[in-house]
Amino acid sequence: MRLDKWLKLSRVIKRRTVAQMACEQGRVFVNDRTGKSSTTLKIGDKVHIELGSRALTLEIVEIPLKAPPAQDASRLYKVVEEIRRPREDPEFKDSDWD
Repeated sequence: MRLDKWLKLSRVIKRRTVAQMACEQGRVFVNDRTGKSSTTLKIGDKVHIELGSRALTLEIVEIPLKAPPAQDASRLYKVVEEIRRPREDPEFKDSDWD
């Protein structure tokens, strides 16, 4: 399955066009290599995403044949590491994280 489609189906990124833009900007890596939208994923691959103040490393557990229900989307991956960095904005408050 294509990287951009998997990111959307797993609900890691809400829209496929946003997933494509993240790949084009070099913010998505597959097995420590820059991921293109068309990169084919396999079970066991590690996907690293850097968006805003958040960095997320996932291991692919399942590749669905069709879009899973929303409550099952998180079963497609296992979170290996999640890093949240404070923003550089001096107006930033702890309550702005979520």
